[in-house]
Amino acid sequence: MSQVNIELMSEITCPKCGFSKVEEMPTDACQWFYECTHCGVLLKPLEGDCCVFCSYGTVKCPPIQEANMTGKLSCCYKQDNDKNN
Repeated sequence: MSQVNIELMSEITCPKCGFSKVEEMPTDACQWFYECTHCGVLLKPLEGDCCVFCSYGTVKCPPIQEANMTGKLSCCYKQDNDKNN
């Protein structure tokens, strides 16, 4: 995956307690789970999203960013999710 113009940092916000933390996103896989470091709740992607960053982060995951920039489908990209990207 090309690293040019891909943002790797995203602020993820817990929907239960509202706590936010900036985290580095993996470039080689979708992160399906994230444990809130404040309240301990285990976050999972919302229906239609590939990872917790696409659901709860300020920046979409690197594969989705790359797909949006290049127009090519990625392992995470879902055409029925276009309205959310």
